[in-house]
Amino acid sequence: MYLTHLECPRCGREHPAGKLQNLCECGSPLLARYDLAAVAASVAPEQFGLRPADLWRYRELLPVADPRFVTSLGEGWTPLLRAPGYGAEIGIPDLIVKDEGLTPTGSFKARGAAVGVSRARELGVERIAMPTNGNAGAAWATYAARAGMGATIAMPLDAPTICRRECVAAGADLRLVDGLISDAGRWVARLVARSGGRIFDAGTLREPYRLEGKKTMGYEIVEQLGWQVPDVIIYPTGGGVGLIGIHKALHELRELGWVEDRLPRLVAVQSTGCAPIVRAFAAGEPRATPWADARTLAFGITVPSPLGDELILTALRESGGTAIAVDDAEILTDLRDFAAREGLLLCPEGAACLTAARQLRAGGWIRSDERVVVLNTGAGIKYPGTVDVSAVPLVPGRAAS
Repeated sequence: MYLTHLECPRCGREHPAGKLQNLCECGSPLLARYDLAAVAASVAPEQFGLRPADLWRYRELLPVADPRFVTSLGEGWTPLLRAPGYGAEIGIPDLIVKDEGLTPTGSFKARGAAVGVSRARELGVERIAMPTNGNAGAAWATYAARAGMGATIAMPLDAPTICRRECVAAGADLRLVDGLISDAGRWVARLVARSGGRIFDAGTLREPYRLEGKKTMGYEIVEQLGWQVPDVIIYPTGGGVGLIGIHKALHELRELGWVEDRLPRLVAVQSTGCAPIVRAFAAGEPRATPWADARTLAFGITVPSPLGDELILTALRESGGTAIAVDDAEILTDLRDFAAREGLLLCPEGAACLTAARQLRAGGWIRSDERVVVLNTGAGIKYPGTVDVSAVPLVPGRAAS
């Protein structure tokens, strides 16, 4: 294993990687660091193509030392799908969608769960607990079950029903909270504090290894494009782990010498009903303030106070990117337009990225000759309410009119 230590991006303190860790003493999430010079000496980019088509193909850049602890359901290596019809319509001919809806449990959350559960298992965790807006809880409950670990999942009452069912099916202890994910987080914090160390807090960015699973989206995008980077990557941002992870992956690839110095501009997409990152970015602030009365149909990005706000804002600014808030009505319109043009039903969070792409192209921030990758972070069929079905029923025996 090439993992060397954990590092605090806020205060610079180093932490040992061989013991369970949550946040740094200063309150910041921790980042896993690797001996990248040794990785570059041991493996070349062309070797990954000879390996299985899952995220574990990048094992030198992942934190699990003993393969016996790898917990997998075949996650990763999701397709990049070109969208020429819709792209031409909005003025971005080279528009590409990375479809994470094809991962186990139907969302990109399976990546973080696979690596997070595997590393937790390696470090001796027997039960995890976490707050979730839905898909992350379903993924962690599923992977915990596969690893033989217990899971306590707390989610808002308004979370998608399918995610509740997935948690229960996986044998998790599901708790429904009358409130937002922040309220679920406070409940989990009390539970963990009372457990005497028997329950490990696996909440978003409260442990360092979910991020390592999510970063593999960045590796895959680059490898699938022939070890070339796109111009823009657009990402729906709630907790922001995927965006932070992609940013981390791109910097690791550059340090390894596998891509050139020019990196993509990153875009964080939020809803006008919950946009703490957009507000902080526009104001030039280093931290985001909590968003009051957060509401949006794109439930996965309903995070009023993301723990990783500093890291998200740093990724946007370092990459020359931006943050944009889009309206729910436009999300639904673009979701339907894209499905009709390209035959792919996106999740609301993925559709929000389309709305962002359309608006950024109309405003000139994206040029017509740029290659743009949009992340569809989940399967659209997990959100049946996004498409209204109004049809007059046929009456047997009556002639068609």
